[in-house]
Amino acid sequence: MEEKLLQRLESAVARLESLSIGSQSRCIDLDAIATSTDPSIIAFEDLLMEFVGKVSSAAAKIGGQVQDVTNVLNEAFSVQKELLIMIKQTKKPDMVGLGEFLKPLNEKLMKAVSMTEGRRSDFFNHLKAVAESLTALAWIAYVGKDCGMSMPISHVEESWQAAEFYNNKVLVEYRNKDSNHVEWARALKELYLPGLRNYVKSHYPLGPVWSATGSAVSAPPKAPAPPPPPPALLLSSEPSQPSSSRPKEGMSAVFQEISSKPVTAGLRKVTDDMKTKNRADRAGFISAGEKEVRTSAVSKVGPPKLDLQNWSFKWVARKVNNITVDKCTKMGVVFTVSYGTLRKVTDDMKTKNRADRAGFISAGEKEVRTSAVSKVGPPKLELQMGRKWVVENQIGKKDLLIDKCDSKQTVYIFGCKDSVIQIKGKVNITVDKCTKMGVVFTVSYGTDVVAACEIVNCNSVEVQCQGTAPTISVDNSAGCQLYLSKDSLEASITTAKSSEINVLVPGPDNDLVCFLSYVLLPPD
Repeated sequence: MEEKLLQRLESAVARLESLSIGSQSRCIDLDAIATSTDPSIIAFEDLLMEFVGKVSSAAAKIGGQVQDVTNVLNEAFSVQKELLIMIKQTKKPDMVGLGEFLKPLNEKLMKAVSMTEGRRSDFFNHLKAVAESLTALAWIAYVGKDCGMSMPISHVEESWQAAEFYNNKVLVEYRNKDSNHVEWARALKELYLPGLRNYVKSHYPLGPVWSATGSAVSAPPKAPAPPPPPPALLLSSEPSQPSSSRPKEGMSAVFQEISSKPVTAGLRKVTDDMKTKNRADRAGFISAGEKEVRTSAVSKVGPPKLDLQNWSFKWVARKVNNITVDKCTKMGVVFTVSYGTLRKVTDDMKTKNRADRAGFISAGEKEVRTSAVSKVGPPKLELQMGRKWVVENQIGKKDLLIDKCDSKQTVYIFGCKDSVIQIKGKVNITVDKCTKMGVVFTVSYGTDVVAACEIVNCNSVEVQCQGTAPTISVDNSAGCQLYLSKDSLEASITTAKSSEINVLVPGPDNDLVCFLSYVLLPPD
């Protein structure tokens, strides 16, 4: 009876234990199932299958180091998947804990970087492209604006920009050689742009979302503390001495010995008879009387001279026109001037009045030569580009004519002297830097001659208007004569920085009458 009772109790306990173990495993399985069915985890698995798988299949066709570095890339993305799953179950750590949490991912990045070091291989650009691109996986470390990183989406794009430099080299190198390398490079770019970028943009635009109720990240183990200093000898037979009473060794002993004795204890007093300046038995002694002689003997002195140098152009000592004393010591110079040898310079002896001297320029030729030396361009009277009449450097021409001008054209008169020009047509006219220049505007085809006339930087210019001129402006000019017709009496005349301006209009008997005379007075 008792044995049956014990068997029934044991069976009941076994059933209760099995039920408790089943409930615990069921809870664990429910958490794992909930995490695995998260949309972000499913989307990352699709990213691995579609884009990472495409890079791996292209690398399998190439093999070698390209296959090895692609395997590292595959491992790094797998590690990031595990980290994303752990983030769903972990509280947000501090900076120290975050570094320990991301340590597996960092190891994969360092492994890819180590493959680019050492001797440069033929697939260096492949290795470098993968190593630089894997830094895009560090977007998972973004924890806020103050972490020193860009936003996750920007971080992925910036990381790929660094890797694209080497990826483009692969495309250029194997474009016409091997299509497998081109396929691998293009698949690598699609993995990050748009693959990883779109994934982060859709699920983690502001960084990873940590669990509020999960477990905390385990802190890294601390380094062991250094061993304590050895204990003092408590049972030492020698009594301890203070540091000040202990004998010093090395340089400390040397300085102690120097400071304990007076500095001048071993020195003797130097008397006057022991001084060098008072001892005649020493070699090299120089007395005060011989000092100047020896100094002059040691210095480099050339032979004495007293002659006429450079073919009667310079006397060295006497009978000179100019005297120069240079680097002399205790030198006396005495010179005399004899007025009896001087002659009076008459007018015919002056250079300006002597025609036999080379370079002589008479007063009549001075103005001609000055004008010839000045930079004067060739004379011009032409229509440029169908819009601008150019009249330049005309000298002594009295028959200049511009006929049939268009209203869209302009006339520019520059650098002319002692000339007269007649203009027919409605144009805007500018007279610049002209002297003794005459400008006549006449009516052509029943239209007004000009829209405006401007006179700038001119001297002694005469302007005659036979039509209507709305505006006439005179700027920085002197001696300007303006002849207006009856139709141009309402013209607007503007002057600035000008003097000696006369405006003449027709009188009752068609005689020209001075209507306005303007003279600029000099300032007081």
